[in-house]
Amino acid sequence: MTDAIDYYDRNGATFFEGSVHADMSADRSRFLKYVKPVGSILDGGCGSGRDALAFKNAGYVVMAMDGSAEMVRRASRHTGLAVRHLRFEQIEWRDLFDGIWTCASLLHVPRANLPDIMARLARALRPGGAWYLSFKLGERERSTDRHFTDMTEPMLSAAIADTGLVCHEIWTSADVRPGREHEGWVAAIAAKAG
Repeated sequence: MTDAIDYYDRNGATFFEGSVHADMSADRSRFLKYVKPVGSILDGGCGSGRDALAFKNAGYVVMAMDGSAEMVRRASRHTGLAVRHLRFEQIEWRDLFDGIWTCASLLHVPRANLPDIMARLARALRPGGAWYLSFKLGERERSTDRHFTDMTEPMLSAAIADTGLVCHEIWTSADVRPGREHEGWVAAIAAKAG
C-alpha cells in the first residue's frame, strides 16, 4: 500500500479536485439506513473528506483517517475535522463505531493483507454496527501508478463472511465520476451481530 500512499502524497491536489464533488449520496443513504441516528462513524481512507463532511453535516459523530499525510491535510481543511494520519494496519480500536465507511480505500490493500485489515475493522465496529466497503469490479490484483485489488460480488461476500459479519446488501454500479461511467464498482454493507 506504500505506493498508493506515495501516489496520494504526490498527487493530492489532482485527486482532491477529481473526487471531492463525486456524488456518493445514493450509497451514503443506503449505508445510513443501518447506522443509528447521530451515531459514530469512521471514514477509513477518507481521501478528500467528501463523505466525512456529509456525515458530519447529517449530525453524525465522525472520525476520519487516511494513510496519506497530504490527504489528511486537505481533508482536515475541507471538513473542519481533525483527520488522523493513520494506516489501516495501525487500527487497534474495539467496539468503537456504529458505522464504518471504507469507500474506494481498501482496494489499495494487497489481497494477502486484506484478512488482517478487515478483521481489524470488524473489531472496531460496535455490535449492531454497519460497514460499507467498495472496490473496483474485477478479479485481478494489479499495480499501475498504485496497487489495486479488484473484487467481484462473490469474492467480496466471501471476504465479509470470513470476518464473522453478515452481508446485508451487495451490488455493482458504474463509477459516478464524469467520463468514468465505463468503470464498474462492487459495494456491500455488512453488519456486526448485536
